[in-house]
Order: sequence, then C-alpha cells, then structure tokens
Amino acid sequence: MKEKPGDLVQHLLSRSQEAFQEAKILADSSHWNTTVSRLYYSCFYAASAILQKQGLSSSKHSGIRSLFNNHFARTGIVSKEISAIYNDLFDRRQESDYGPFFVFEKTDVMPWFNEVETFIHAIIAIVNQNTKDHIP
Repeated sequence: MKEKPGDLVQHLLSRSQEAFQEAKILADSSHWNTTVSRLYYSCFYAASAILQKQGLSSSKHSGIRSLFNNHFARTGIVSKEISAIYNDLFDRRQESDYGPFFVFEKTDVMPWFNEVETFIHAIIAIVNQNTKDHIP
C-alpha cells in the first residue's frame, strides 16, 4: 500500500496524542520526570507534523524546534504564548533526562497538561484548516 502525502502528518499527530495519553498514565503513577519527557514528545510530534505539512524537517530535536519557531511562532501562525510550552518543555526535558539529581514534583508538572493540550489543539486546527499540501 502506497502512502499518501498527508499520511506522515496524520501519523505524527496521532503520536502526539498518544504521547499525551502516556503522560497522563505516568502522572497517575507519580513518575514526574518521565511525564515531562512524554509531554515534551507530545509537543515535538505536533511540531514535527506541522513542519512536515510545509515540507520541512530535521533529524535533530533542536532543528525541529528552530524550524518551528522560525516558521510558526515568529510569524504569528502559532502564537508565542502557545509556542512557549514547547520551548519550555524542550529545556525541561533536557534537565530531567540529563541533569544529575534533577527531580520534578507534581506541582511543577501538572500545570503543563493544560498548556500542552492547548498546543496540540492549536497545531491540529492549523493543519486541518487548509486541505492543500501547504499551510498559507
């Protein structure tokens, strides 16, 4: 079966929502550092999807972040307020995954769920508002 051009975009959006659900499960078990990682990946997959819709990609997380900020946050397609959670979680994931002795607490992590959900919904709305191959 041959893939259609939008298949990867939809797959990445599905991965975004799946990572968000995984974050909820991890939070229910009080695994806060791993929850932060899954929340980050939820944003990462959504950002990758919107970039893919534009024919843009990178093999590095920092590249995805840079492309997203340049093409969507700085241009106002995605507000800087909504984009802030992705940028913040990029840094927080680095701390939790690579910082020795760094531990997140429930009070740090729980507020990010609403922000990540807003980010995902904003990306999905933008991707779905235009049925052409590229976002205006």
